[in-house]
Amino acid sequence: MKLSRYLLRIGAACMLLGAMAGAHAYADSPIAATTTREQLASAIDEQIGQPRFDAASWGIAVVSLDSGRTLYAHDADRLLQPASAAKLYTAAVVLDTIGTGYRIPTQLLATRQVVQGRLEGPLILRGMGDPTLDTPGTNMDWADQLAEQLAASGVHDVQGDLIADDSYFQGPQTGSGWEARDLQSWFAVPASALSVRENVADLTVAPAKAPGYPASLMLDPPGAITRMVNNLATGARDTRSDVNLYRAPGDATLYAFGTIAAHAEPQTYKLAIADPAWYAGTRLREALERHGVRIHGNLRVRHWPEQDATDINKAVVLAEVLSPPMMEILDRGLKRSQNLYLQNLLQIAGVKAHANAEQSGDPPSGFLSSDAWGIRTLKALLDRIGIAPGMAQIEDGAGLSRQDLSTANAMVHLLTYLASQPYGDQLRNALPSAGVDGTLEWRMRNTAAADNVHAKTGSMNNVRCLVGYVTTEAGEHLAFAIMLNNFVRGGDEPSPSRNLDAIVELLAEFRGKS
Repeated sequence: MKLSRYLLRIGAACMLLGAMAGAHAYADSPIAATTTREQLASAIDEQIGQPRFDAASWGIAVVSLDSGRTLYAHDADRLLQPASAAKLYTAAVVLDTIGTGYRIPTQLLATRQVVQGRLEGPLILRGMGDPTLDTPGTNMDWADQLAEQLAASGVHDVQGDLIADDSYFQGPQTGSGWEARDLQSWFAVPASALSVRENVADLTVAPAKAPGYPASLMLDPPGAITRMVNNLATGARDTRSDVNLYRAPGDATLYAFGTIAAHAEPQTYKLAIADPAWYAGTRLREALERHGVRIHGNLRVRHWPEQDATDINKAVVLAEVLSPPMMEILDRGLKRSQNLYLQNLLQIAGVKAHANAEQSGDPPSGFLSSDAWGIRTLKALLDRIGIAPGMAQIEDGAGLSRQDLSTANAMVHLLTYLASQPYGDQLRNALPSAGVDGTLEWRMRNTAAADNVHAKTGSMNNVRCLVGYVTTEAGEHLAFAIMLNNFVRGGDEPSPSRNLDAIVELLAEFRGKS
C-alpha cells in the first residue's frame, strides 16, 4: 500500500489537516452568545443535529468546576473511541504514580571491573524510557555526554561488546490494538526504552536525471534504517509519480517500488525506525570513538524477552544523562499529541508499579507486560476516583488503539479530578491552547475560545474529539468532553472539527451561570 495512505489515516496526527481545516473554517458566521442553559442547549443541539451527522454518534458532557452542576449532556454515558484524548488518562496515571519532577535516566553500565582504564567486559547502554533523547532543546548531544563522562572517569578501552539494552520495558514495542498498517509510519513508532530522535527517520526520494534509471533514496539520519531494497524507477517526464514504501511488521527491511517522474521535486517521508536501540548504539559507538574510547567487541542489542545471566541491577553506573522533568515531558507530549512520549510514560509507570508489587511480596501470578502493568495501575486509579470500568476501558498510552473506549462523563470526571490536584494548573497549561499552540494552534483563532480553551484533541478515521477546560464569559470554569464517532465525511463537506470548535466557542461565549 502507498505510504501516503498511512500518513493521511490519522489526519496527520491531529495537526496538519486539523490546522488547515481550522484556518479556513472561521469564514463562517460568528457564534452568537447565549444567556440561559436552555439557549445554550438549543445552540449545541443545532450543531450536532445536522443531517450529515444522522448516522454518527455524539457523546457530550459539560460540567461546572465551580458548582459541580451539569450544563449540558448528550449521550454522555455512551462508550466511544477517544483517539488521542485518551492521553489524558495516561497523564493522570503518570502524575499519580511518578509525579511531576522525576527525570528519566539513560546510563552506561559495567558488570566487570575497570583495571587501569580497561573495562574487562561489555559496556551496556541502558535505556529506561526517556523519549526525548536527541530532540531539539533536550540532550541533542546525549551520546557525547555519555562518552565524555566515560573518558573522564579514565576508561579508554572496552574489551567486550557494546550492548544497547532496551529490555527495561517488558513486552511488545507496540500498544495493544495498534493497527499493523500504521507501524511503519512516524506516528506509530516502536515504544522503546531506548528511543532516539523520537524513533523517526526522514527518507527523501528523488528521480534520476533520465527515465529508466533507479531513483535515489537519501536517509536522514544515515543508518537509521538498516536495509533498504530500491526498486523505485524514474518514469517519463510529466507522468504521474507512484511512490510506494513498505516494511512488513516485525521486519527491518524497507522496500521502495513504483515510479517517480523525471524532473519531479524530491519527496520526503517520515518513517519509523524499526530498531531504535540498534540505532542508539551506533550513535554511541561513534561518540566513544570521538572521545578516544575503543570498543574491541561488536555492537549488539538486547531486547525483551532475551535474558542475561548478569543481574543488571547490580551493575556499576559509569555515566548518565537525565531527561527533562516529567511535567515538561508531558507538556511536550500533550501539546503535540506525541504518541511515543505517552506510550513510553505509561510503561515507565508500569515498571514502577511492577517493582512496588515485587517489594510488597504479593505480586499477581503470571506475566504482565510493562504497559499492562501501567493499565492495571490506571484502572486502580480510576476505581479510586469513582470512574467505573463500564465508563472507561483504556488499552494503550497513546490513544492509537481502536480498543480504547470512554464515555464523555468519564472524561469530564477525570478532568474534574485532575483540576483538583496540586499539579492541576500545570496539567491544564500542558494542554494545547486554542489559537496559540500545539494541535489547536490554528483552531478557534479570533474567538472567545482563543487562549482560553485548553483541550486535548483526538483524531483518527471517523473519530473527532475535544476534551478540556474553558472559562465562560461570565467567569465560570467548565470541564467539557465532546466526542464524535462513526462520522464519514463527504468529499465537499467541511471538517467536523469545525462543529466541535463551534460548541466550545458557545461555551466560551456563555453569559449565564450553571
